[in-house]
Amino acid sequence: MEFAFTAEQDLIREAARAFCDDQGSSQKMRAVIETQAGYDPAVWELITSELGWAGIAIPERFGGAGLGMVELGILQHEQGRRLFPSPFFSTVCLAAQIIAALGTETQKAQLLAQIAVGKTRMAAALTGSRGIPGCAGITAELQRTGNRYRLQGESGFVIYGYAYDVLLVAARAPGTQGMEGVSVVAVESTRPGVTAERLPMLDLTRPMARLSFDVDVGVESVLGEPEGAGRGLEEAMQFARIALACESVGGAEWTLEMTTNYVSQRIQFGRPVGSFQAVKHRLADMMLVLEAARSASWYAACVADERSEELAEAAAIAKASCADAFFNCAANAIQLHGGIGFTWEHDAHLYFKRARAASTLLGSPAWHREHLARLMGLGDAAIPAF
Repeated sequence: MEFAFTAEQDLIREAARAFCDDQGSSQKMRAVIETQAGYDPAVWELITSELGWAGIAIPERFGGAGLGMVELGILQHEQGRRLFPSPFFSTVCLAAQIIAALGTETQKAQLLAQIAVGKTRMAAALTGSRGIPGCAGITAELQRTGNRYRLQGESGFVIYGYAYDVLLVAARAPGTQGMEGVSVVAVESTRPGVTAERLPMLDLTRPMARLSFDVDVGVESVLGEPEGAGRGLEEAMQFARIALACESVGGAEWTLEMTTNYVSQRIQFGRPVGSFQAVKHRLADMMLVLEAARSASWYAACVADERSEELAEAAAIAKASCADAFFNCAANAIQLHGGIGFTWEHDAHLYFKRARAASTLLGSPAWHREHLARLMGLGDAAIPAF
């Protein structure tokens, strides 16, 4: 299979790269992550309202551009190159996918339209305090009393869980497990009963929070059919994992470029250290894993656009291989930068931390490989918790 961007996709990539290089410089990125918000609201306004990034994969009937996962993956790739801090992933790659998979036409028309024009930031609370991926990790409970519901419990590792307009909460009916009895509830930031605690995270560029719930909601707040969201939620997570894989490839690509430039300029024993055979081998290994991951990510994005039966397998392969490639490249980048690579002032550690955190987000490579083995009928071993 030969993959190549269309002329329109190339234009999207060029424009996104120029914007991210301008607004996502090291100095600006470091300044933003020190703020209380953890992102720049003015830049968020630019990418959503003016550039239209938030609506790129939202259908035209809901105010979006009507494009697909490949185009969304391009934006994720370019943001991953610069560790761009913003609620884009939580809003567009997580929440919008869940709404598209589960919501009624009325709910889609309301919520997706708000996302498409940049009026709404969203967060998704999908797992308990332990962070176990998939429906198995849902611990919040949604109990029905007449025509009302009571949402109670806790959710951990919620991306921008302290800065949202609408929060999507995955909860289950008491006594259920797995994909049974799962619902997703939309909770506005103005509704009382939700408390957020910002967590100290390894990845400074993607802040998270722990949320506690004790909220009364109406049936209109439940996306789609109550207690019937399990399969739709799992499918939405496949799209989010592919988007995260594209982001990881962008980060791996930048670390390889950054490292290649450094070893080409660093002089030792009268010549660039990049001319040493051992360094060349490390760079070649980084390039090999990067190119393999790049192929996996774009293949998965194409599968997602075609709504193929291979979606679950392609998403698992992409998430596992791209996470490993990013971590490999980031770890080698620190080593090949020598003493400066270990300093706070250099960006290498920020990429290493993003790579490590992204590796476990929505399931670790080990979790996805075991899941893939099950999908292929290769065994019944227990899936790793993470």
